[in-house]
Amino acid sequence: MSNSVFQSVMVQLKDLTDRVFGVVDTDGCVISCTDMSLLGERWSDAALKVANSPEDVVTFGQKTFKAIVNNSNYFEYGVFCTGDDELARAYCTMAYVALNDAKVFYEEKHDRGTFVKNIIMDNILPGDIYIRAKELHFATDAPRAVFLVRQLGNSDVATVDVLAGMFPDKLQDFVLSINETDVAIIKQITPTTTAEDLEKLARSIEDTLKNELFIKCVIGIGTIAEHLRSLADSYKEAQTAIDVGKVFDTEKSIINYENLGIGRLIYQLPTTLCEIFLSEVFKKNSIDSLDQETLFTINKFFENNLNVSETSRKLFVHRNTLVYRLEKIKKLTGLDLRQFDHAIVFKVALMVRKYLSSREAR
Repeated sequence: MSNSVFQSVMVQLKDLTDRVFGVVDTDGCVISCTDMSLLGERWSDAALKVANSPEDVVTFGQKTFKAIVNNSNYFEYGVFCTGDDELARAYCTMAYVALNDAKVFYEEKHDRGTFVKNIIMDNILPGDIYIRAKELHFATDAPRAVFLVRQLGNSDVATVDVLAGMFPDKLQDFVLSINETDVAIIKQITPTTTAEDLEKLARSIEDTLKNELFIKCVIGIGTIAEHLRSLADSYKEAQTAIDVGKVFDTEKSIINYENLGIGRLIYQLPTTLCEIFLSEVFKKNSIDSLDQETLFTINKFFENNLNVSETSRKLFVHRNTLVYRLEKIKKLTGLDLRQFDHAIVFKVALMVRKYLSSREAR
């Protein structure tokens, strides 16, 4: 925090009254004052009294003090005004408002975490990113990974602190609270970092929250942002990864945007178009007539790359039994899953149906 910020406010206060205004630090040292001769004086006892009553206006040595506190509600600076009467209390409170606002504005302007959060939330113009990055001596073209951690069920306010402990480099890595359930992690990485490395780190994040706070979470990973201006896109991709994974990969807790495949395309389609596709591909209600056992067989068939022998072995059924089931599916739907083109259409149709069901459930 630059003392020049406080001193600029002092210049304005000096013309309001003949009272002396100033600011002391936690040691009681006068770091800013309308009376320049007081700069450097140390009032340790006054600072101790202010620290013990951070929410109150207190008097000491014919001066009135009000604490400026940090985010943890701890005494950080003390605003003072000469005098211990009611007018001094009013002046001191007025000076506190002005100085505290100046402090907040300065920290928001120069705090790297706030800067990064403004980028990912699209609260800063692209042109201003370069200017602010230069002010903060922030590398603009370093590769960075974006993780979005979404707590499931009960959320815990300690999540941010726990995750911050995993990423102690405050100049390069940022743990940002987005809302009650979401925490964004922006980590600077090396050019050789792979998707496997990112998923391994995500797994470590998941395990830490599970073991320390007993929290279940799902983690979305965006594509690597090669430039600061790409962070917002990567953050949106991490959001999309979670949303798409909730529909198509319900068993996964870590979803990489790059691995979403065709699910990403389907998720962006209008529901009317999806309904038209299903009605054109299948006979009337034919896909709805498939029971759970048949759907399980179909999924196993896809998992084993349309290999009849391998699928029958995994299902512990005779090969002819599987062939019979496939013929039954063909008769119901008009699609022969042993043919690659038909299998693709059927796979996409199942995903579209699942997507529509998720939309209806909202």
